[in-house]
Parts: sequence; C-alpha cells; structure tokens
Amino acid sequence: FRRRHHGPTAGADGRARRRFFKVVLLLPPSEPEHLFRAALVCKSWLRVVCDPSFRRRYRAFHGAPPLLGLLQQFQVLQERPAPRFTSTTSMPDFPYPDSDGQGKHPVPLDCRHGRVLIHMVQDERLVFVVSDPVTGDRHVLPAPGIVWLICTAAVFCAADGCQHLDCQGGPFRVAFLATDDDDRIVKASVYSSVTGAWSAPVSLDDGCECYAQHMRDDIAENLHHLPYVMPRRVAVIGDEVYFTLWSAHKIVKYDLPNNCLSMINPPPHTRSPIALMVMEDSSLGFACTESSSLYMWSRKVNSEAAAEWVKCRSIELETIVPVVDPDYQPFVVGSAEGVGVIFINTDAGLFTLELKSGRVRKVDEPAQYFSVLPYMSFYTPGIAARPCFLYIVLHFRYGFCMFAYLVGCEQLVVVKVIYVCYIYIHI
Repeated sequence: FRRRHHGPTAGADGRARRRFFKVVLLLPPSEPEHLFRAALVCKSWLRVVCDPSFRRRYRAFHGAPPLLGLLQQFQVLQERPAPRFTSTTSMPDFPYPDSDGQGKHPVPLDCRHGRVLIHMVQDERLVFVVSDPVTGDRHVLPAPGIVWLICTAAVFCAADGCQHLDCQGGPFRVAFLATDDDDRIVKASVYSSVTGAWSAPVSLDDGCECYAQHMRDDIAENLHHLPYVMPRRVAVIGDEVYFTLWSAHKIVKYDLPNNCLSMINPPPHTRSPIALMVMEDSSLGFACTESSSLYMWSRKVNSEAAAEWVKCRSIELETIVPVVDPDYQPFVVGSAEGVGVIFINTDAGLFTLELKSGRVRKVDEPAQYFSVLPYMSFYTPGIAARPCFLYIVLHFRYGFCMFAYLVGCEQLVVVKVIYVCYIYIHI
C-alpha cells in the first residue's frame, strides 16, 4: 500500500495561516478598510477574516467598538441639511436610515450598541425603526401610546451580562421620553423586543415636589415654564436612562426596573450647550463649555449613598480646536463612550477630541450641530451584509484598477475582484 504523504506543504500553509491571523488581528478596527482589503487578496485570507472565531478574538482583543460614523439630532424648528450618515473612517458613508423608500420623513433619535433608532411615517402612521447598518437587520416598532410634541429616545442592548462587543441580533430595549404642549408633564415608556410591547407610561408632574420646585424656580427666573425634553442624546447606565429638560438643563432619571422618574440638579454651569455621558467608572458625566474651556463633571456616590458632582477635568480649547472667527466660542455637542471622545462644534467644522491623547480631528464640515449621535460597531467582512460588501468592493475597485493600469494588468485585477465577489457570495 502506498502511504499518503502530506509533505511540508500542509504544515507550511498552517503556519502561514497562523502568522496571517496574528498580523490581521492587529489591524485597527477604527479603519475597517484594512480588513476588507485583506479579504480581497485571496480565498484563504477571506475565510480567515470571515471566520467567527477570528471575529470573536478580534473584538475581545480591541475591546470597545470603534467610532464608524455619526448622525445628528436637531432642535425643534431648526433648519435641517440634507440627511447624511457621515462616515468617520475612510469607508464610504452608510446609507441613511430607511432611505430605501419604505417610509417618509426619517428622524434619527439614537445610536447605541451597534443599532440605530429612528422614527418615521410608514403607511400613514408613525413608527419606530431599530436597524443595524452593518448586518442590515431591521425591526419596526409601533409608536408608544403617548401624546407628545418634543421627544428623545435611546436604544440599547437588553442581554444580561453583555459586554456590547457583539450585540448583533440580540434583544434590545427602547426608552422613549417626551413632553407635550398641552400639559406640563414629562412622560416616559420603554419597549422590549422580548415582549414586543411598550410598558405602561409613567409621568413626572407637579405632584413631585422636586419637579414642582423646578417649575416655581423657572417661572420666577423666566416668568414662564417650558418643560420641554431636550432632543439630545441621552446617557444609559445599567437600567437607568438620563436626559435633560430645556429649563436650566435639569436632569431627569428614568429608573426602568421601578418604572419611575426623578430629578437631579446639574452641576453649576452657564446656559451653554451640554452633553450627558457615561464616564470610565460608569458614573454619570456632564460636559459643558464656558468661554473657550471644556469642563467635565462626574456624579460620585459616597459611602452614605449621597451623590455629588465632582469636577474631574478642564481642557483649554482655544489652542487645540480650530476656529475661523477668533471670537467664536466652541461648544460641546456630544460624546462617544468607550472610546473617550468628545464632539466639539466650531465655525470651522465638527471635531473629535480624544481625551487620553488630546488629539483633535475634523470629522465633518461646518453646520448647525445640536446633538451628535455616534455610531460605534465592529465592521468586519464576516458580519457585513452582502450588499454592503459588494458596495465596498466597487468602492475599492477604482483604486485596484488605477494600480493595475500603472503595471499594465487592469483586466486581471478586475477579474480578480469579480472572482472574490463570487467567493463571498458562495462562502
């Protein structure tokens, strides 16, 4: 009998595969283009980066999901530019949520844990849509039974013990917070994808002494009271959702397990724009600007369960964030938790400020920004929806063909790209 001889080729291929695995693991998730380019090299590399075990190790190795893009929330009656899902990487922009004609007037409300939340009109009724731009997953929710004029909302993972590295396809919740023009009541409700229903609405009115005092203080200062919820990104910490009111940036906490609302006084600040955020120690954070300085506060709880605001950082923006008009004062419009990024708006554009490194980067052109919704997720070939993958292939085709033209083999490269598309479709 002839003994089957595997020879050195199989072992060499295995070692090469392991070396490639270790190298590609180091590619930064904030630039997913690198993974997609690696996937286009050959079938073997494509299988490596699409393998579920690689995706798990890649997420665990890099930790927090990277910032991939951003949407905007606007104030009521604010003039809105053409809708755009702005990419913060070298990848092309994501399609704007529900720009496929299935609904009208989409309005973004939140981006969190790899999901995007919008409300829009579909079949002549208001609905909420939770989608995953990477996988193409989409859920349509009925509107909550609340009469409202101004609202904000949050979508977040509902899986127990989840580290939010791979939330695709898992259970989620949507917290809806609103006020109406006919009453002075703050209302809230939460939707669960597990039950497929909204909770009974809860309200905060003048029956709450803290809220009643807030109304009296507001009337004494401004001769009127506007209880409007601010349509800006909220902060989610565990089972608690924090949002702000128009008057004096008062903070309201929505306790989901107990289905109740309560008020929290903000730290001392001017009436400039602010942003709520989740700090590294999972405490509630508060960022605001005064003159040309950024101030950050953290709400600490002492041993006696009493909470107080502690100023934890101040950053001078004048020397690091560009402006066109020297008298223009930058202001904060949001944050991206997990990656330590603050969004700063100036008349020169929208900038990200990395808190650890102090690096400032321009991510969009000048506009009337009010509240930025950062989209963060791992974007790898193995989880990207096939239409997205083919779109990226076409996006990179121009670069491949230009290189091929210089070396005189354009047709071969085009054939290779088509071949890799075929491999991905049949993988």
